[in-house]
This record gives sequence, structure tokens and C-alpha cells, in this order.
Amino acid sequence: MGFKFEKLVVWKKAVDLSSDIHDLTRTFPKDELFILSSQIKRAADSISLNIAEGSTGQSNAEFNKFVGYALRSNIEVVGCLYLAQKRNLISDENFAKLYQQCEEILAMLNGLRNSLK
Repeated sequence: MGFKFEKLVVWKKAVDLSSDIHDLTRTFPKDELFILSSQIKRAADSISLNIAEGSTGQSNAEFNKFVGYALRSNIEVVGCLYLAQKRNLISDENFAKLYQQCEEILAMLNGLRNSLK
């Protein structure tokens, strides 16, 4: 692995979450394709993409800014999970699993931010 972000466990977990979200949205009805499916997938993808982009040899302050974007995208995924639950698009078990992944990523992103200060 040649890029700095590839060594970050939080980046790997964010990629896993994105994959799990993609699998989830494949079960959503077609009328959600350009609504919730698109929104939650873009938010989940944004977590790992912001970590990667921010780690590109810039200053710690710049990396910290991108980690902040990743944090907000993570919270957006949680908001989308609640909408999916409210619309009966996700089982309670799957909601809990994905929510826990988001909590873990949030804690790791906060840890990363603290290490950059």
C-alpha cells in the first residue's frame, strides 16, 4: 500500500461501511433510487473519500478539515438510517449493525482529529 490513508484503520472501516450501505440500498424500492438510496450512498462514500483526500501530504490543519467533512458525512449516514427505518426499508437488526459501525467510525475520526492538533 503506497498511500498514507491506506494504512488508516478508520479509512478501511469507512470503506466497509460504504460497501454495506451499497448492499442495503439494493434492497430499497425503485421509488427511493434517486432519493434516499442516492443520498445515503453518497454520504457513506464521502467518509472514506474525505479521509483519503485529506491525507495527501497537506498540513495537519488541512487534514483535520477533511476529517471534519468525513465526520459530518458519517452523521448524515446515521440520519439516513433513521429515515430508512421510519420508512420500513431496514430491519431493526440491520439498523443496529450499521448504526454501530457509524459509532465506531465516529470515535475513530474523533481520535484522528485529536491526533492532528
